[in-house]
Amino acid sequence: MNCSQLFREILKCKVCEPELPLGANPIFRANTKAKILVVGQAPGIRVHNTGIPWNDPSGKNLRNWLGVRSEEFYDDSLFGIVPMGFCYPGKGKSGDLPPRKECAPLWHQPVLDCMPKLHLKLLVGSYAQAYYLKDRKRNLTETVRNYREYLPDFLPLPHPSPRNKLWQKKNPWFEEDVLPYLKSEVQKILQL
Repeated sequence: MNCSQLFREILKCKVCEPELPLGANPIFRANTKAKILVVGQAPGIRVHNTGIPWNDPSGKNLRNWLGVRSEEFYDDSLFGIVPMGFCYPGKGKSGDLPPRKECAPLWHQPVLDCMPKLHLKLLVGSYAQAYYLKDRKRNLTETVRNYREYLPDFLPLPHPSPRNKLWQKKNPWFEEDVLPYLKSEVQKILQL
């Protein structure tokens, strides 16, 4: 199966549809020319309804962290967007449910194989970090604080949800060290 066929197959995926409160609606962006990959959690309700990944306040924060405009972020020849769960998982007690476990083992490696020009994979949140970083630290804070250990392939980030503002306030090193590095690397890669 070529990459175009693979991407069409993912968009038609119904593997876990019986478990999804709003049905299957896989949301991702991939292109064989993509330079940076964003691996997030799963679409929220707004993203599910619009079909546009990171089309919410978290996405606005993420684009600010990256130092890119929406036009750049949504240019799939620059950014691939592949969540841990491709569909909205439903609402839990304190936010959305975790991403479905079926997606990443089924789709991630074939999608990554179709993106040979990636220079950096951003692991946004603990689900992506747990899946990709076999030697991660005891918690998300320590993993992100030690981000240089995972370079050049991965850069772990907290989730950019507005609800994580308290985390950022408690961890000023993130804004002082990680974000300037992230913005600088993103700009270098986009110029390639």
